[in-house]
Amino acid sequence: MTEANITRLVSKLSQMRGVTLKLGQLMSIPDTYILPPGVDNIFRRVQDSAHHMPDWQMQRMLQTSLGETWADSFISFDRIPFAAASIGQVHHAVLAPSQSPPGGGGGGGGQRVAVKIRFPNIASSIASGLGYVKMLLTAGSLLPRSLSLNRTIQVWPGRTERVLVMEHMEGVSIGDAVIGALPQEKRHEIASRIFGLCLWELFQFMLMQTDQNFMNFLWNSRSQQLSLVDFGATREYNKEFMDNWLRSLQAAASEDRIACAELSRGLWYLTGEENEIMLDAHIDSMILLATPFKSTTPQAFAFGPGTPWADITARIRTNIPVMLKHRLPPPPRETYSVIGN
Repeated sequence: MTEANITRLVSKLSQMRGVTLKLGQLMSIPDTYILPPGVDNIFRRVQDSAHHMPDWQMQRMLQTSLGETWADSFISFDRIPFAAASIGQVHHAVLAPSQSPPGGGGGGGGQRVAVKIRFPNIASSIASGLGYVKMLLTAGSLLPRSLSLNRTIQVWPGRTERVLVMEHMEGVSIGDAVIGALPQEKRHEIASRIFGLCLWELFQFMLMQTDQNFMNFLWNSRSQQLSLVDFGATREYNKEFMDNWLRSLQAAASEDRIACAELSRGLWYLTGEENEIMLDAHIDSMILLATPFKSTTPQAFAFGPGTPWADITARIRTNIPVMLKHRLPPPPRETYSVIGN
């Protein structure tokens, strides 16, 4: 694929929104190995370069959400977005002092914020796109009946907000070439902080930001701070589920197969009626996934090509067709975000 063809394709994809662009972004996440390198490069270039709304349309969205006097809430508002992706665009702004939280600070007495504005009619566009995806997968018999698409691809009707105002964070994306050029020790530190943040989200906050786009993780080399931005997509977990999920992780790390089966039934991963083939594939996968948490595993644990983790993921991948064929109930809804992140 020539550079000219890549440029043309990036230009076309940048004009698309919703499911098409988001699926491409998800598949281009580093270390997923889903796309061929040439196609993967195209989607990475589209990650943060989608076309934005014309000014009149952006203003209409703000007026609809914040009222005719929306501009009074800001000291300044950059009308040209600094980022635009699959479902919305993001603008730099400074809140008016009356709108800033105590201690917010910032230029002119207000707090610097990032304002994310959802594209108009994007909810119906996503629903339509997901409908086509479901039709293609089911009509083509590409997925087994045991995989519940109704749980996997679902648009929540309660998501009606159009504007999200967030604290502005300084830094560069962890997928940026600047990060790739850092010493290996520093990159290990950043990776460790990301994993630590993930565990805090799951077991302390019980609220996870579920858009794992690398553009949402920023590293500030001056303050040595890792920031997670864009909470337009989140998943909340209840304490009972997460407590049992942690116990299942501990059981897997200690290779306690009996406890793995019992806890999996309590979490509704299993019913107790599964055959031995399904049970073995399920528990084997749990134990493999828990490898980084085992007391016998040397730390720091390396991920990526050429590491033991690459072999582990390959072994889990061989279990997936077995579990899809023999699974009785679909996994609990929380699974799709806990495992995905």
